[in-house]
Amino acid sequence: MTAKTVLAALALTALPVLAWAQCDASKALRAQSCMSGTEWDASAGRCVKIVNS
Repeated sequence: MTAKTVLAALALTALPVLAWAQCDASKALRAQSCMSGTEWDASAGRCVKIVNS
């Protein structure tokens, strides 16, 4: 195998890993996308209405 082939194979292997890492990191930002009057509930995995007592 030539060096170009090895580098191309490494690049093609790394791309899906980098895409997965980017997608997984976006989960931490979901709390910023809740509407006003709601907050992120990690156990439910969604925004829930804020209840004031």
